[in-house]
Amino acid sequence: MFSLAGKVALVTGASRGLGWAMARALAQAGATVLINGRDEATLRPRVDELSKAGLKGEAAAFDVTDEKACAACIQGAVQRHGRFDILVANAGIQHRRPIAEFERADFQRVLDTNLTAVWMLAREAARVMIPRKSGRIIMTGSASAFLARPTISAYVASKGAVHAMTRELAVELAPHNITVNAIAPGYFATEMNTALIQNKEFNDWVCKRTPAGRWGTLDEIGPPAVFLASDEASFVNGHILTVDGAFTSSM
Repeated sequence: MFSLAGKVALVTGASRGLGWAMARALAQAGATVLINGRDEATLRPRVDELSKAGLKGEAAAFDVTDEKACAACIQGAVQRHGRFDILVANAGIQHRRPIAEFERADFQRVLDTNLTAVWMLAREAARVMIPRKSGRIIMTGSASAFLARPTISAYVASKGAVHAMTRELAVELAPHNITVNAIAPGYFATEMNTALIQNKEFNDWVCKRTPAGRWGTLDEIGPPAVFLASDEASFVNGHILTVDGAFTSSM
């Protein structure tokens, strides 16, 4: 069960953190994984790591806000491999400012990466999946779309929209045998969160606030992605899968 052998996947924002964990898990399940990031130099070690483990990976260096680059990546995968099966639209950015100090340009920059780029990638994926009557689209949402924190209005808005878009595209693409789901992570111990983990006050708050009593680990985000990408999840559609140690279930 849950084999992705022969499948071709793209994971954006996969040079580190949650994206890399999901990319690695998809490769371990048998997929050929295109690992995306903006810097080729950060992707090569990841591709080498997969290769040394006997897994299949390719570097896909481009900016997800570049419409032509998004299309070229997916079309290139079809040309090289004859198929494109799985999109994990994970790349995202954060910008923290109180609303009274938030610049419109920064708000737009967050939406361009976290929302518009996800929409563009989903569109390009749909264009090649619809004729084949098969495909899996997975978006990275956030627990912050359910329970907000101060100073991240652009991020919360973008992730809330991703959740809504997940449901809309699921309805639109279901007749073509394409599923669209989202994973909404809680607090995970990633490189980006190192400073927060080392902040005793914040770390204690996360551990107390999360019913599981701890941060999530990277090996806990990959399996949910594999499940949603698999044939076994063929009737799971339009779902926002929280992976948060019950964070959003607790008062």
